[in-house]
This record gives sequence, C-alpha cells and structure tokens, in this order.
Amino acid sequence: MNTQPCVFIVDDDDAVRDSLGLVFETADLAYQTFASAEHFLESYCPGQPGCLVLDVNMPGLDGHELQAELNRRHIHLPIIFLTAYGDIPMTVRAIKAGAVDFLTKPVSTELLIDRVQAALRLEANTYAKGQAVSNRLAGLTARELEIMGMVVAGLANKEIARRLGISHRTVEIHRAKVMEKTGATNLLELVRVHEASRL
Repeated sequence: MNTQPCVFIVDDDDAVRDSLGLVFETADLAYQTFASAEHFLESYCPGQPGCLVLDVNMPGLDGHELQAELNRRHIHLPIIFLTAYGDIPMTVRAIKAGAVDFLTKPVSTELLIDRVQAALRLEANTYAKGQAVSNRLAGLTARELEIMGMVVAGLANKEIARRLGISHRTVEIHRAKVMEKTGATNLLELVRVHEASRL
C-alpha cells in the first residue's frame, strides 16, 4: 500500500478536476482524480493516507452521501467540501458529520493549498495516534482483549469471572496486565484506548 499522503479529488466536472490537479501538482502534492463518488469508493484502499476534496452536487452518490458511506465504513479521511452551491445549513450538516472544512468555489489557490496541507497534517497526527494505540494493543493476549472489552462495558470483576468461568483473582491479574500494557492509569483512559482501537 502507498503510504505517501494523497489528495483525492472527487468532482463530476472535468474542468474542475483538471484545474485542481494542476493546483496540487504545482504545490508538489500527490493527487488522484475521480469523476464520481462510486469510482472513488471502488478505487480507494482503506488506510491509504491523504484527504478528500469533495464536491457536493454530483450524479449518483452526492458528496454528503459519500461522506456518510465513508463514516459507515469507518474510513476517517479528512474531508474538505468544495462546492459552488454552499449554504449555511449544508455547511453545518457537513461539519457535524466530520468534515474538516467547507469552501465555496471559486476559492483562492493559496487558501485551498493551506486548508489541504492542514488536513494532511491532521490526518498524519491521527494516523500516528492510531499506530501508537495499535502498538499498545498488540501486546495483549486474546483473553486480555476479551477482559478489556468487558471492563470498558462496565462489568465488575466478579461478573467477568462468572461469565468467563474463571476466578475473581485471575480477572484481577488480567485486568492489571491490561492496564500495564496499554499504559492506562484509570478506567477512563482505558475506555479511550479501547474506543481509539475501534476507529
């Protein structure tokens, strides 16, 4: 898989895709263009770093529907909406669903590059945090992972022991190992680690 960050341009207008591609090429940013949301979904390899520059009004899946589908698939690419037909309710909807920006065409080259670079930095930080969480969880045994899931679900040690058919003391030992290996110092931190592992 390519780990170089890429700007994914999704717009049904050929001229817009070409002009955006030229902007990113001039800024020395890798990019790929897609004429439809469906084409992007078919081509994108989950985990490939980058950001999405996305039109709203397109035939087939529109920009909001693509955003919803990416959320459904747990694909967390930063999204910058770029549309000629933006309004406040549309902007609020996009940002609430997780978009990092909402720009209206025409947009200055400098502003667009600045926003894309900020989104790529955000994505790189998120990726690094995800890797750190993965590294912490990699050391857990299957039983420790199982117990961690039950702990964050709010089950007491005695209930975990009953459900797994093991002693209360064994649960305490596993729980202590989970805290040690994940670096969590309390239940709230453990919940955060667990949630981050599911992103």
